[in-house]
Amino acid sequence: MTIQTVEEGSILKLDVEGKIDTLTSKEFQDTVLNSFRKYSDVTVNLAEVTYISSAGLRAFLIGQKTAASKGGSFSIINADQSAMDVFKATGFDKVLDIR
Repeated sequence: MTIQTVEEGSILKLDVEGKIDTLTSKEFQDTVLNSFRKYSDVTVNLAEVTYISSAGLRAFLIGQKTAASKGGSFSIINADQSAMDVFKATGFDKVLDIR
C-alpha cells in the first residue's frame, strides 16, 4: 500500500493505492490520525484500493471518530464496487461519509 498526500485548500486528500489489510492498516490509521493534527478535514481517495479487510475498516472508523471529536470531516471518495460491498455489508456506509 502507498499513500500520497495532496493539499486541496483546507482539506488534505489521501490518495491510497493497494490493499488496506492487516499488514497495512496500522500505517493507514497512523496517516489518518497524523493528518488530523494539521487539518480538520480529510478525504480518502480509494480509486486505486483493491481490498479492505476488517482491520482496514477499524482504521476508517477511527478516522470518523477522530473527525467528529475535532469538529472536522472524514470523507471517502471513488470507492469501487468491491469497497462499497464491504462498506454496505458491515453497515459502514451508514456511518461513513462516502461520496
